[in-house]
Amino acid sequence: MEPVFADFSTTPARLSNAVVGYHRCAVAPSHLAVGSDGYIKLDFTTEGRGEGAGATGAAGADGDTGAGAVLTVTTLGASVPMDVLLNGKAVVEGLTFAEAGGHDVPQDRGLPVDRVLSLPGELLAPGDNLLEIRSPAGEEGLLRVTTVTLDPAEDTGRARRALAARAGTRSVFAFDTEQRPVDSTVWQPASRLLFHLDRGDRAVPAQLSWRGTDGAETAIALRVDMSGFHGHHRAADGALGEFRGVLTDRWAYPDGATDVPPHRFSTEEGRDGDWRPAGELRILLDDGRGAPVERVTWSDRRGNAASVTLTAAVATPDGHAAPGELRDITDTVVGVEASDEFEAGGEVARNLLRTSRTKWLVHDDTAELDFTLQRPAAVASYRLTTANDSPDRDPRDWHLQGSHDGGTWTTLDTRTGEGFTQRFETRAFVFANTVSYRRYRLRITGNAGGDEIQLSRIQLLAGPGRAPSATASDFIGYYGPAGEAPIGYRGTTVPGPESDATGAGQDGPREKLLAGDLTDTAQDLDSAARLLGKLAEYLRTS
Repeated sequence: MEPVFADFSTTPARLSNAVVGYHRCAVAPSHLAVGSDGYIKLDFTTEGRGEGAGATGAAGADGDTGAGAVLTVTTLGASVPMDVLLNGKAVVEGLTFAEAGGHDVPQDRGLPVDRVLSLPGELLAPGDNLLEIRSPAGEEGLLRVTTVTLDPAEDTGRARRALAARAGTRSVFAFDTEQRPVDSTVWQPASRLLFHLDRGDRAVPAQLSWRGTDGAETAIALRVDMSGFHGHHRAADGALGEFRGVLTDRWAYPDGATDVPPHRFSTEEGRDGDWRPAGELRILLDDGRGAPVERVTWSDRRGNAASVTLTAAVATPDGHAAPGELRDITDTVVGVEASDEFEAGGEVARNLLRTSRTKWLVHDDTAELDFTLQRPAAVASYRLTTANDSPDRDPRDWHLQGSHDGGTWTTLDTRTGEGFTQRFETRAFVFANTVSYRRYRLRITGNAGGDEIQLSRIQLLAGPGRAPSATASDFIGYYGPAGEAPIGYRGTTVPGPESDATGAGQDGPREKLLAGDLTDTAQDLDSAARLLGKLAEYLRTS
């Protein structure tokens, strides 16, 4: 039997050896929601003695239907029951996760759970078969189906492997996450996890771990269909806890990677002291905690494993950044928020990022400005430009602070009694910092004597990233091909712009129909003709 699957976690759904129809369902971004008395019908084909004389309901030794099959229905949540019919005959009614072999899964959580069921061989027919998954009439909840797979009893997991191979091109993943401290029984919402790892081989990750520059560490194991993960996390302060997530989005690169561009490296593999080119590596990993990633380790479904440590920027001997080595990164600011601003007069915080002679004004003698960067950077200098009038509004005392997450702030520079002598005067302030933060805050605690504070412009400057060279690497690590000895692995940053930034309850008189690409669902000319006939019949009745 050819692999049979229907993956509703994407739009459009991915199908193999299947034509899918549904009724009283709603298409959601990550699943198909089946309402009360609704159903999903999956028309698939098995091999056997065929449709000729003497064909029987079970192929036995002449086909592959006699041994039966294994059905796996993955749903979000476990509490809503379902009925399963095969070729019009009931296989099970009111199946819940516990009855399908589940253990201690909270019923009210939207986590992926597998409902596994054996389909008797005598119910399978050579040729066409019809599988129905129904939500019982009167059921108040929604049956949220993410994937349906069907495997021969002697080769369970075959459809999942085929699905994973098909999904290899969609390698940017986003998960909603939760965490639970070791001394708690309550799961709490956590930041979104976004990642993309690609050595050019389209291998699907199985396990992933990483460490941030703040010392926080996380390790996760991913489900075969990538619909979720479970793992553990140690925060920068040493607090331990469990960590889990549910897939919410999945894209083909570069979609999904515009807000947090990946690191791109030109790599080499070292064998017996000889380094040879090994293609490009892309790493994108944003766990929403703010600290840049310094080490990433992963293994894939093919048995390969790798680990890389990103080398840190090198500071000058005295720990201070030299002004000549700094670059203006103000254009990487993606958000600025002020404690207050004069919106009616157009004198708002966003003006601080412009080169024109506009200004920001606040009707108070203290103020705060928060800047969020596109990606973390080690700011080691900043420039303040005074506005057009009222020198008594100029800042005099302030602190510049950095944060990974917007919650915990580190003071990087403190100034008191500063002064300006002209309007639209720009002064630069340099300080020692080699830690990359994504958020920076200017806390103005005093001005030159007025009742208001104003500035025309603020610029942030950071140390440049190291350029690729033949002798220095931007990461070092190892790569372990499946079944082989591990080898050296190193890479240098690829220069270029991309390195820096780059419902249910619906009712109707007839079924909706989903159809996969003919090249995927039709395995030979006969099945292609059968599929075309089904589509034509549907179009005639629609």
